[in-house]
Amino acid sequence: MMQPTYLHRPFTLVSSKMDNYRTRSLTFAEKLDCQPGQYVMAWLPGVGEKPFSIAGDDPLQLMVVDVGPVSHSLHSVAEGQRVWIRGPLGQGYRLVGQRVLLAAGGYGVAPLYYLARKALAAGMSAEVCMGARSAEDVLWAERFQALGVPVRVMTEDGSMGERGLVTKATEAAIAAARPDSLCACGPLGMLEALDRQCEQLGVARQLSWEAHMRCGMGLCGSCELPAPQGEDGSLHRHSCQQPGWLACLDGPVSWKE
Repeated sequence: MMQPTYLHRPFTLVSSKMDNYRTRSLTFAEKLDCQPGQYVMAWLPGVGEKPFSIAGDDPLQLMVVDVGPVSHSLHSVAEGQRVWIRGPLGQGYRLVGQRVLLAAGGYGVAPLYYLARKALAAGMSAEVCMGARSAEDVLWAERFQALGVPVRVMTEDGSMGERGLVTKATEAAIAAARPDSLCACGPLGMLEALDRQCEQLGVARQLSWEAHMRCGMGLCGSCELPAPQGEDGSLHRHSCQQPGWLACLDGPVSWKE
């Protein structure tokens, strides 16, 4: 893994393109020495700082969803202006075996697109299963297809692909061609469901957990994941998480062989 960089550095924005009604892809002039699954903290003076998954390294690319003051302001940064970046931070995905199955929920596609490119460059095969609320929330399906990566799309309302949750697509993909590892990024509930599914099917998985990251250095403890509740109402730990596990430092990616 790349060594973390905790000091801010200026990055110059060269492209800001809308992906859908609330999401932009930001591309910078500079590259970043990093790995898929790691993240950066993006800071705008006078506004604040927020973590973002890395969608590309050379040049640095971020996917920014307009959900708060920092991300909203990043949507308004003009080409040629600077954004202050610190990173890469955290632990990313590991490329293992010959076949990887990617599972993305919403804007969880960003680090998985980066991972898919790395996997293909390493001579591996990849397939992606995407889950979203509706067709307008599906992101970057055409980018994966342009790479030659097969795409299975699931939407909750059935407006694109099949109707249902992403776990339906991953179950079918695993049955069709068992992967050496499943790599996922998305909402907490989706990851917990995938963790249970992989445990039942005996599939190794690498899951990128969302959490409230503030410091990026493991100091504040705000990103410790809560113990999830089982179907019987009991509390239990994820099979790939230890007590005191901090998403910003120990993760965001955890591994279970």
